[in-house]
Order: sequence, then structure tokens, then C-alpha cells
Amino acid sequence: MPRQATHSNIQTPRKPKPRDPVAAGDRDASVNRSASFNYFLLEKFEAGVALRGTEVKSIREGKANLKDSYGIIKDGEAFLLNAHIGPYSHGNSLNHESLRTRKLLLHREQIRKLSGQTQIKGHTLIPTRIYFRNGKVKCELAVAKGKQDWDKRETERRREADREARAAIAHSQGKRGR
Repeated sequence: MPRQATHSNIQTPRKPKPRDPVAAGDRDASVNRSASFNYFLLEKFEAGVALRGTEVKSIREGKANLKDSYGIIKDGEAFLLNAHIGPYSHGNSLNHESLRTRKLLLHREQIRKLSGQTQIKGHTLIPTRIYFRNGKVKCELAVAKGKQDWDKRETERRREADREARAAIAHSQGKRGR
């Protein structure tokens, strides 16, 4: 008696593997949370970053830190200093330096505008986040003015008041629904 075929030749389409949210651009790779606490962020710009291959792979792994980084404009070019991008886990002897100076890719007109704004006393360039857009690493730069201690305390008071107000609203809505 001949055997019956148990498998059909029709292949079911496979589900595509979900992409990493950082690599897909759905989530930021790194955020400088202390920037809004220590500075008044006046104006924001998007800049590309000139990186090596292992740096891009490290950013995809989430090994970027912007905590103490800042930007400068020198000789008509913009640079990112002190941005820490950890070594790539599968890298070899050609792995990148973690704290090297990286060039920011901006239009000439944007650089001219940033240069004028950062020459004002007390203003500086602070990177606020690193993210992916269309597969390219982008850095959001903000022209920032440093906060004094009383400004920081005022910011903390506002946050605390907002937090308490949200908690009171949630509490009152929870009781009303019962």
C-alpha cells in the first residue's frame, strides 16, 4: 500500500521577526535626562553624527551615554565631546575609543546660527538625545543656558506639585468608579 504524503508543498508565510525598537527608531537610543534639570533648553537642532561601524552597533545595543557631553563649534565645524559610547561586544582590536571626539553633520547655515547663539555668555550646546531615523544615527542638540540653584529648586517644586495633582486626580477617579 502506498504511503500518503503528510506534508503539503505549500509553505506558510513566516512571521517577520520584530525589530529592536531602538534600531527601528521607535525608541531613543540614549537620553540626557540631566540636561533639562541643569539647563534651560532654548532651541533644538537635529544633527547627524559621523561614527564608525562598531559605534553604531554599540548604540543599537544601548551602550551610549550623554550625561557629561557637550558640543562645540570650531573652525566652521560642529563636534560632540565627552559622549560615551561603550565598546562593541563582538568587536576586535579595531574597536573604537569610547570617549573620542565625534563630528556633527549640520548644514552650513545651521552651524552659523549655532555659532552665533553659543557666543552669548552662559549659552552652550548640550546633546539631549541620540536616536535612529531611517537607519542613520541622529543627535538632538539644544542651545542651553545654565540654571542657578534656585531655578533647579523651582523646577523640582513644579514637578512635585504636578505629581501630587496627578495622584489626587487618579485617586478621585478611582473612588468615583466604585
